[in-house]
Amino acid sequence: MAKWKIVTDSGCDYKELVNIAPATLFEIVPLTVRIGEEIFLDDASLDIDQMMEVMYASSDAAGSACPSPQAYEAAYEGAENVIVLTLTGSLSGSYNSARVAKEIFLEEHPDVNIHLVDTLSAGGEMDLLVGEINRLIASGLDYDEVVSAITDYQKKTKLLFVLAKVNNLVKNGRLSKLVGAVVGLLNIRMVGEASNEGKLELLQKARGHKKSVTTAFEEILKAGYKGGRIVIAHRNNDKFCQQFSELVRNMYPDALIEALPTSGLCSFYAEENGLLMGYEI
Repeated sequence: MAKWKIVTDSGCDYKELVNIAPATLFEIVPLTVRIGEEIFLDDASLDIDQMMEVMYASSDAAGSACPSPQAYEAAYEGAENVIVLTLTGSLSGSYNSARVAKEIFLEEHPDVNIHLVDTLSAGGEMDLLVGEINRLIASGLDYDEVVSAITDYQKKTKLLFVLAKVNNLVKNGRLSKLVGAVVGLLNIRMVGEASNEGKLELLQKARGHKKSVTTAFEEILKAGYKGGRIVIAHRNNDKFCQQFSELVRNMYPDALIEALPTSGLCSFYAEENGLLMGYEI
């Protein structure tokens, strides 16, 4: 049995953790995306490009479904200490499934420690939290110390997103129709953040790619960014990542910036060229 296990749903974009802490396992509990009659399981084998092609070619209703409590129960097996991170509970039932699974699992395994983190977020901020948990475990802290440290760390992270299309967010009730009506018109991009309650909020409307880069940089500075870690989860937007990273490093040369492709779920909601950026304040 491993000492530690980091469990996350596929609101996180990592498929595996590079430099995983000793005696630690990493497991993703996938959500599903449904497009018409087709179901896509958001695991490591998902062909995200193909899923997006099907989505854009289809006029059928499309949405996502959270993992079952049974899927979480299975993921809790095999470790003494389990830290679980889920998508924001205000927009997904994933946290609730994880919570129900914890109650059932602990009845049969009372000696296991399980801590749940509602990230109140998705994408890059979830990725930041997962990376930090891995570093905390690697530093040799015990269970209570890791729980305390990640609780404090979460107060110092935020999510900023830049979206060129928001059809799926509006259709699935994650974003107001009023905001949705503007985005996509006249090359308008939505620059927003996850609120303290884990809901999506519009900060600015930026016209064009170049303006979206500078607006995103302005917004993270306004929120208190001072050169800490950044993780940019993006759907085919290397150009943004490169130009944004240059802006950051001009001011903070030592900033640690990581860019990675969005998971199936994050690709579905962020859509083409969308990105979900987690950063430390």
